[in-house]
Amino acid sequence: MQPLPDHQVDRVLVVVPVYNHATTLRRVVEGVLAVHPHVLVVDDGSDDLTPGLFEGLPVTVIRHGTNRGKGVAIRTGADAARRMGKTHIITIDADGQHDPTDIPKFIAAIAADGNAIIVGARDFDTPNVPGSSRFGRKFSNFWLRVQTGEVFSDVQSGFRAYPLVVLERLHFTEDRYSFEVEVLVRAAWAGFRLREVDIAVYYPPKGERISHFRAFMDNVRISLLNTRLTCRAIMPVPHRKYGEDEQGRISPIHPLKSLRILLEADATPMNLALACALGMLLGTLPLIGLHSILILLGAGWLRLNKFAGLAASQLCMPPLVPALCIEAGHYMRHGRFLTEVSLQTLGYEGLQRIWEWLLGSLLLAPTFAVVIGLVVLVMARGVAAGLRQRRAAPQAGGGGA
Repeated sequence: MQPLPDHQVDRVLVVVPVYNHATTLRRVVEGVLAVHPHVLVVDDGSDDLTPGLFEGLPVTVIRHGTNRGKGVAIRTGADAARRMGKTHIITIDADGQHDPTDIPKFIAAIAADGNAIIVGARDFDTPNVPGSSRFGRKFSNFWLRVQTGEVFSDVQSGFRAYPLVVLERLHFTEDRYSFEVEVLVRAAWAGFRLREVDIAVYYPPKGERISHFRAFMDNVRISLLNTRLTCRAIMPVPHRKYGEDEQGRISPIHPLKSLRILLEADATPMNLALACALGMLLGTLPLIGLHSILILLGAGWLRLNKFAGLAASQLCMPPLVPALCIEAGHYMRHGRFLTEVSLQTLGYEGLQRIWEWLLGSLLLAPTFAVVIGLVVLVMARGVAAGLRQRRAAPQAGGGGA
């Protein structure tokens, strides 16, 4: 791998969160310093670190008075990196599991996509990998796909690169190991990209292994977190999105800018049109509580843009589209529209209205899908043409004598 320019290396701080890993910490820090000059150790309330542990090493240390959790330690490191003028942090575990010589892979990935979270996908074809780690990885990978539609191979890896803007803009509830799951889900919801790089991993024999992962409590936290995130994922309420503005800064995406941003991210007009049609089709059907999951899975299966599909489905939020379906279903059953809105028609006859909603949606869902798909196709082609003209303008103006 070719060395990267100094300005790309200088904007990244390697953060080593540590809690009671004195036997391996110095070796990890020395390994990091051999490949990267900017290192911060965040001591999360350890009671085994001696005063001279970092003697002779050019490393900054921040200490928490008490153990506050890995998630807090990472955010402490991000705050420090911001004060130092950095744009990214790379986190590496202090237990010696990760190989610091993989850090240049993260630097290169940051240079290629500066607004993505980069996660190190561990090579589990190595000795002594605990069965709990194999299961935990599959478990978390499954739930990330359910909650976001993202197909990922190692959600639980702690060797990562974070753009500071992600940690600045998003709100998190988790402070401990579960933070590393939460940050990926919320980042994906907000429109930030998730990327992976292959990394090596080392697991010592079972008798030599030191882990502060508490099997019961931390698994309970992760299970409760997945329950909350899954419930949020299926709610018919859009997630706040972020993207780059004209100056390359990260800001909330307004609806009128969405098509342009998606097209600039290599989406095609036809892909966006089909994604919106799918979102409208499934959003119109009375699949109460399942719309978001089915749209994510359907869009992923068909390789359509998930954000566009979810955005289009928001047009189907009550009361308008369900009311139109009920009216259509009532007309199909009785040859007349429902004109009375009362406790009788909406309460006592509620099951009939649900049946009419289903009937009407079978007619209106494909109709709405075709209409929305055509509208988005026309709009997206217009926006794409404008983008092509903008890109061509500097070239046309740069050929003067």
